[in-house]
Amino acid sequence: MGESSGYKEYGAGLLAGVATVIIGHPFDTIKVKLQKYNTEAHGIKYRSGLHCAARILATEGVRGLYTGATPSFIGVAFESSLVFGIYSQTKRALQGGAQSSEPQPQVIIPSAAFAGAIISFVLCPSELVKCRMQVQGTDSLVPKSSRFRSPLDCAIKTIKTEGVTGIFRGGYTTLLRESIGNAVFFSVYENVRYRMHLLLKHGSLEQSYLTDMGIGILSGGLGGVAFWSAVLPLDVAKTIIQTTSDTSDSRNPFRILNSIYRRATLKGCYTGLGPTIVRAFPANAAAIVTWELAMKLMGIKHHYER
Repeated sequence: MGESSGYKEYGAGLLAGVATVIIGHPFDTIKVKLQKYNTEAHGIKYRSGLHCAARILATEGVRGLYTGATPSFIGVAFESSLVFGIYSQTKRALQGGAQSSEPQPQVIIPSAAFAGAIISFVLCPSELVKCRMQVQGTDSLVPKSSRFRSPLDCAIKTIKTEGVTGIFRGGYTTLLRESIGNAVFFSVYENVRYRMHLLLKHGSLEQSYLTDMGIGILSGGLGGVAFWSAVLPLDVAKTIIQTTSDTSDSRNPFRILNSIYRRATLKGCYTGLGPTIVRAFPANAAAIVTWELAMKLMGIKHHYER
C-alpha cells in the first residue's frame, strides 16, 4: 500500500464510525444513565438496562435514546477515521515492509495502543458533551432551568464555567481506556479473522462477499465485546468524572473505582455491563463490516487475503 492508500483507510474508518453510532448510540445512552445514577451513594435508580430503556421510551420516546447523538456522530466518525487509519499505517511502519501472514502481537498491540492514545484527545471533549446531555433527560435531578439546550450550549457553558481545560475533564481516564481497549480489540479482531480465514482455506470453501461479511461480523463483534469487558471499569470512572457538577471532586479513576468497589463491590465497577455488551457486538460488527467493505471497494486488501 502506498501513501495514497493511507487516505483511503481514513475514509473507510470514518464510514465505520457512522455505522457504529447508528447501531450503538441507544445502548450507549442506557449505559451512561446506569453508570451515572446506579453508582451514586443515595441508591440505585434503575433495576436493569431494560428498566432504564423503558423509562426513557415512556417519557421521551425513541428520540430520548439518541440524546447526545450529534456530538457522538462527530466525535466517533472522526475518532474511527483516525483509529483505523493510524492503526493501519503504524502497523505497516512497524512491520518495515516484512509482511507476515500471521498476526504479530509485537506489532498489533503497540500500533493499536498508539492509535487509542491519539484518538483519546478527540473523544474526551465529544464524550463529555454527550454524557452530560444523556444524564439530564429521564429521571435527572438537574432542574430543567439549568439543563443544556443543545450539545453546543453544553460545550459553551462548560468552557465558560470550567475553562478550556474543563472540556477535557476525564482526559487521562479516556487515554487509558482507549489505549488498553484498542490493544485488546485489534488483537482479538486480527486473530479471529486470521483463524477464520485459515478454516475457510483448509475447508476448501470459496471466499465470497457473504463469507467475508460473516467473518467481519464475528471478528468485529468479539473484538468489541473484548474491548468493553477489559475497560468498562475505566469507562464507569470516566462517566462519573465527566458528569459530576462539583469540579473539586477527584479525577483519579482508581480512587473513584476504589470508592465504588467498597460501596458496591466489583459489580458496581461493571455498572452498565448488560447494555454495553449488547451494544458492543452489533456496533463493532457493523463498524468492521463497513470498514472492510469500504477498503475492498477502494482496492485495499488485508495482507493475509489472496
